This record gives sequence, structure tokens and C-alpha cells, in this order.
Amino acid sequence: MSCHLHYRNQTLRRVALLAAGAALLVLFVLLDLATGTSDMTVGRVASALLAGPSAEGVDAVILWELRLPMTLTALFVGTSLALAGLEIQNITGNALASPSTLGVTSAASFGAALAITTGVTFFGQLWIGTTAAAFLFALLVSGLIYALSERRGMTPQTVILAGIVMNFFFLALQQLLLYGASPETAQLINGWTFGNLERSSGLSAAAAAGFTLVAALWLLPRAWAMTALTIGEERARSLGVPVTRLRVEAFLLSALLIAGAVSFIGTIGFVGLVAPHFAKLTLGDDQRFLIPGTILAGGLLMTASSVAAKLLSTGAVLPVGIVTSLVGVPFLFVLLLRETGGVR
Repeated sequence: MSCHLHYRNQTLRRVALLAAGAALLVLFVLLDLATGTSDMTVGRVASALLAGPSAEGVDAVILWELRLPMTLTALFVGTSLALAGLEIQNITGNALASPSTLGVTSAASFGAALAITTGVTFFGQLWIGTTAAAFLFALLVSGLIYALSERRGMTPQTVILAGIVMNFFFLALQQLLLYGASPETAQLINGWTFGNLERSSGLSAAAAAGFTLVAALWLLPRAWAMTALTIGEERARSLGVPVTRLRVEAFLLSALLIAGAVSFIGTIGFVGLVAPHFAKLTLGDDQRFLIPGTILAGGLLMTASSVAAKLLSTGAVLPVGIVTSLVGVPFLFVLLLRETGGVR
């Protein structure tokens, strides 16, 4: 009876934390919408939102055409990268694994750099060509990692090793492009790698939201199997979990999430590492709660970083990738010490 009561109380606590996280996320979304060079209060933001996209007035134009696409892109890029990071950690059993570990982000960066260097355009637009190239290269490297890993049974070790190889390979190719590029082209390439929300649009927000929705719908019914996998591979197999198939599907889903997130606004570091760990610290390892908690944590981290990026700069918006890296580096250092036994 006491065990049942403890489980019930623990479940209620986790549900309450998720509800609090959702409320906090809504607050940060409104705060991000209200933050900018034109001073808009939260009340004016709410009024402009309720008026709809066809409303007239300065507030409505600023909100619906400029700020809302940036905020929604930040929100859903954060949720996509967070979910991708969680699944990469689940399938590799490595607490330090992240989207950057697999080399998908470096491949996307190289694809964008190649498009910028060669001047590839779609419908006469360079940004569409850059986005498409980044997305295609991210999917390409995912396929290569999968092919290399499958030769040895898709074990966590081969996934990480193949990812590290791809990461260094595409970073070297990008450096080669930078070395031979003109100063103007090099500046464009470097600007893309910072992760800048000023490239946001309704398309980027809708794409990232769609990837998050598809991932959540796939993951939630498999929460029990994912929880069993994190306990141990042999234990999961004994419970009837198809470990290899689950790893392959989760890896491909993670690759799609990363590609969709970084192909529009550039490389965003550490969200896929920090958000899952923050969710684990507050909610535990039960994937039924950890999956929605990671979604909330990713959205919170990115919207908070977007607010900070606006407040820390005057005029042009500071690239949000810089802010997430400033937050993520000390977190990674502490986590590394924990993993190696330096901090208890």
C-alpha cells in the first residue's frame, strides 16, 4: 500500500512539474514577443495576438510579421533539438551524446557553406538554396552513419564512432571552403554557423513544429520500450523490446529532427545536451514524463536564450547560438566532471 501511495504521489508531483513548466513556457513566449527595440508590453502583445494577423496597426504588423515567426521558430527548434538529444542519449546510453556528437549539424553547416560558396539558388533565392542544401546534407550524413553502424549491428559504440568521424570530416571540408572563399563569402558562411533567428519565417516555424509533432506522436506510444532500453539492453531484450529496430527508428527520427531544426537558422549548440538533462534532473528517467518534459525544457531554453539575445545586444539581434553555447559550456563541464567522477 505504501509503495502504491509513493508511486501515486510521485506521479502527481511529475504532472504538477509538467504543468508548471508549460505555464512558464507560455510566459517566456509572451516575454519574447514583448522584447525588442519597439517597447511593447505583454498586454499590447496579447491584444495584437487576439486581433489576428489581418489587424491593422503598428503592433499587429510588428508582432505577426516580425516577432511571431522568430519566437515560434525559437520555440520549435528548441523542442526539436531537445527531443533529438534525448533520443540520441537513449540509443547510445551516453549522457554526453548530443546532435553535434553525430556530426549531423556539421554536415548541415557544410551543406549551407557549399551553397553559399557556389551561389546555389531556388526560385531565385539564395536562402532557399542554402536551407535546402543544409537539410539534404544533414540527411545524407545520417544515412552514411546509419550505413556504417549497421555493418556492426547498430551498437551504441559504432553510432558514436561513425558520428565522430563524420563530424571531423565535414568540419574539415567547411574549413577548406572558408580558406578559399572571399572575405564576403566567408562572412556569410560564418554568419550562418552562429544560429541566427533573424532568418526565421513562417516556413521555418511550421517545419520545426511539424517535426516535433511527428516525433512526439512516434515516441509517446514507445515510452515504455524506451524506458526499458535506458535500463539496459539485455533487460530490454528479456522484456520483449526489439532493441535494434527501436535504435534504428529512433536514430532516423533524431536525424530528421536535427536536419529540420538547423537547416533554417543555422547551428544551435548545446540545446540537445542541456534540455534532456534538465528534464531528467526534475522528472526522472520515466520516458512517459521525460519526453514531454524534454519538449518543455527545449522550448524554455531556446525562448529564454532568444530573450537574452535581444537584451544583450543593441540594434542587431545577437545570434542565439552564441547564447546557448555560453549557457551550455559550463553545464557540459560540470556534467563531464560528474561522468568522470570529479564531482559527487
